[in-house]
Amino acid sequence: MNIRKITSLTGLISFVLLILTSVILYIVPSGRVAYWASWELWGLSKDQWAEVHINLGVLLLIAMILHIWLNWKPMISYMRSKTRQFRLFTADFNVSLIITLVVFFGTIAGIPPMSSVIQLGADITENTNQYYGEPPYGHAELSALSDFAHKVDVDLDEAIGCLDAAGYKVPDRQMTIGELAELNGVAPGQLYAVMKPETPGEIKVMPEEPPGGTGQKKLGALCEIYQLNVGSIVADLADIGIAATPEQTLKEIGTAVGKDPHAIYALIYSISHQ
Repeated sequence: MNIRKITSLTGLISFVLLILTSVILYIVPSGRVAYWASWELWGLSKDQWAEVHINLGVLLLIAMILHIWLNWKPMISYMRSKTRQFRLFTADFNVSLIITLVVFFGTIAGIPPMSSVIQLGADITENTNQYYGEPPYGHAELSALSDFAHKVDVDLDEAIGCLDAAGYKVPDRQMTIGELAELNGVAPGQLYAVMKPETPGEIKVMPEEPPGGTGQKKLGALCEIYQLNVGSIVADLADIGIAATPEQTLKEIGTAVGKDPHAIYALIYSISHQ
C-alpha cells in the first residue's frame, strides 16, 4: 500500500462527499420544520446528514494535514521566488489570500455575489418550509399531547377522539407529539392535521406569539398568510419610525432599527388589532 495514494484518495473522496452533504444541508428545510415533518433524504434525517457532514469535514482535515506533511517540499517550492529564495507572500499566494479574504469579509458585509448565495439558500429553505408546513410553534413535537392541545386551542378529549378515529394509537396523553408520531409511523404534522383540520377558505388568525421562523418571513408573505393589508402595515410602521418593504424579512426590518424580529412581529400584531 502507498500512504501517499491513500491520503490523496481519501482527501478526494471525502471532499466530493463533503460537497454532496453541503448541497443537501443547503436545501433542507429549517430544523423546526424538518422535525415537524419528519424530513428525510435517502433514509437519513437532517441531524444525521449534519453529523455525516461534520465527520467528513474532520476526515478531510486530517487527510489535508497528512497530504501537506507528505508533500512538504513541493509545498515550500510554491513559495519560492525565481531566485529560489523562500517567500511566503509570493504573487500566487497573495492572489489566493485576497480571493479568500474577499469571500470571507464579503460574506460578513453582505456584498454580492456572496450575499446572493446566502439569499438563494434562504429562499430555497423558505419554499421548502412552506411545502412541508410550519409547526404551530417552535419544537412543538417536544410538547406532551395534553400541553400541545392546550397551546393550539384544541379540546384534548376531542383531539384524542379524532386520532383514535383515524387509527392512531394514543396510549398516554402525556407522551410528546414526537413520540406519538414515531409510535404511529407518521410525522408530527400529520397528527396535528387530524387533531385540528383546516376548514377550506378559513382565514388564519394572527397569533399573539410569533410562530417559529417568523424572523425569516417576508413582511408581504406574513400579511398574505393572515389576510392583512400590507400597504396599511407598511404605512403604520413608517408612522412609528420603522421603514419597511414587503420584500424585507422581519429580521431585516428589525436589524435596521435595532429591534428583535419578535418585537417587529409584536408591533404588526398590535397594529392589526387596533
